[in-house]
Amino acid sequence: MSRTPCCLTTAALMMFTSLLMADDYEPPRTPSGKPDFQGLWTNASITTLQRDSRYDYLVVPPDRLAEVTAAHPQNVRQATDDNLQAGELLDGSDLAMGRGYNAFWIDPGSTFGLVKGEYRTSWVIDPPSGRIPYSEQGQQLRREFRAKFSSNDGPEGRSLGERCLIGFGGTGGPPMLNVLYNNHYQIVQTEDYVMILVEMNQDARIIPIDGEHRPSALHQWLGDSVGRWEGDTLVVETVNLHPQQAGGGQVPLSDQGKVTERFTRYSESQILYEFEVSDPVYYEQVWRGEMSFNASEDRMYEYACHEGNYGLPGILMGARREEADAAQ
Repeated sequence: MSRTPCCLTTAALMMFTSLLMADDYEPPRTPSGKPDFQGLWTNASITTLQRDSRYDYLVVPPDRLAEVTAAHPQNVRQATDDNLQAGELLDGSDLAMGRGYNAFWIDPGSTFGLVKGEYRTSWVIDPPSGRIPYSEQGQQLRREFRAKFSSNDGPEGRSLGERCLIGFGGTGGPPMLNVLYNNHYQIVQTEDYVMILVEMNQDARIIPIDGEHRPSALHQWLGDSVGRWEGDTLVVETVNLHPQQAGGGQVPLSDQGKVTERFTRYSESQILYEFEVSDPVYYEQVWRGEMSFNASEDRMYEYACHEGNYGLPGILMGARREEADAAQ
């Protein structure tokens, strides 16, 4: 007996609907006829940039979706709150597992990313392994960078996220990646510019359309981005990251590197976000990824990074105390 769409599982029905919308979808347009990306979007998801070793597939099989979603560590953490008891004081043993605070404070998303009708285990699609193809030189440069910016001598030795200079984890991009919380983006669009306001740290990408790259001597956070239209797709090319950003984060980039992003309205509720990273210094090959930005009805509030930021002075004061104790 043949099965009709009314008998499909929820996951399969969502994929069926998504594909149908993509084929027939006509995006809203600006007065000049360009696709309109304006609004609030989110890439919150338990899907990560690179594929975790627990998965040997890119696309989650529909008949296993519920199982692997429930078993994902982030969902287990949210459900159990790390097995903490109300009023119980932490003894510090949780810090080694990356538990700087309990699950109440994080909002990573609870579902795998739905991209072109498929639930994905990684944003990286090429190489097929879902892993970033670092070169030996790239790995060495990453080690050197971590050693340089992992000291407690002063604030300059700490990470950019701790110093509230840019958002941590690559949220501002390029490419723009999801993290533990604050995964919203607001897009404002004119004929000459596209502005992407990043919730994490309130970073703002101001991208000129059909402009030219700035002189290479000018380095800025999030790089030098220039956009152009290829049909109904907005293509953004970014080079020349700030040196302190270029060697860190999830996607390091040398002065020979380039990130190309492609934004396409896929449906009323999704933007298809594709990115390609090319850098002969850090990587063995050009590598690519895909992600969806999903329409959100939430509001994006100010992320006042330094308001109540006790972590940075606490780390530095702790280091000074260790030095004083050692001197005695």
